[in-house]
Amino acid sequence: MGTDSGNRYGRDVLAGDWRRPRRGRVREIPAEPGLVVESADEGFCGAVVSADKGTVTLEDRHGRLRVFDLVPAAFLVDGEPVTLTRPAPAGPARPARSASGSIAVRGLRSRVARESRIYVEGVHDAELVERVWGHDLRVEGVVVEYLEGVDRLPEIVADFAPGPGRRLGVLVDHLVPGSKESRIAQRVAAPHVLVLGHPFVDVWAAVKPAAVGIASWPDVPRGLPWKEGVVEALGWPADTGAAWRRILGSVRSFTDLEPELLGRVEELIDFVTAPHTGGD
Repeated sequence: MGTDSGNRYGRDVLAGDWRRPRRGRVREIPAEPGLVVESADEGFCGAVVSADKGTVTLEDRHGRLRVFDLVPAAFLVDGEPVTLTRPAPAGPARPARSASGSIAVRGLRSRVARESRIYVEGVHDAELVERVWGHDLRVEGVVVEYLEGVDRLPEIVADFAPGPGRRLGVLVDHLVPGSKESRIAQRVAAPHVLVLGHPFVDVWAAVKPAAVGIASWPDVPRGLPWKEGVVEALGWPADTGAAWRRILGSVRSFTDLEPELLGRVEELIDFVTAPHTGGD
């Protein structure tokens, strides 16, 4: 665990006698459902599913459940040791919200998949969309797939054969005037195809720096691999896979993403779920 200023976890909180802090030093936080915490001992990170008198159940992003004892200073929130407490009895129920801010559908069973699809550039893009809009996409029956590179877009559009009731939405990185991405987007333009993009070189940068615990995303000189350059500039371990897990784990809701990405994904979902009138 690093000690640089760009490290959202700060110093190694597991070093020394941190589990016996001075009185009043550790905050107490109610273990409300949806709160994302990390087990200080085991590093298991997940959202609170339930809490009773002596235990709390966490669920990670893979759906794995773990039960932990509610003991003092046993968890981390944004790198800070905290003590989880049993939440107060619930008052009048409020509509639950999904990570995208929409009203969550209780007891959701995924809708049968539509013929329409959303494509994104790569695995990281797909994981980020799932993290924030996964609930909404299952409600609407929209499947997200990835291109493995924007160069394959013309081939994918041709194979998909878009048409009425079979729309194709595409999210592209670095869609700016004059770029290769913009030229490819123009080639595949059609009434039932919508290609949108954000201005960021990579979807990593669509996550707000503050959510990750850094002041800003580093400037990487042209010609150098962007992700590797970011990791090096931030002083993180030279493992882009681990870096992405760290970034994705910092995203709890739509508020952790830049508006330039939020608006485009919402527009694509609206496009592929628009009712088929028979005349489009």
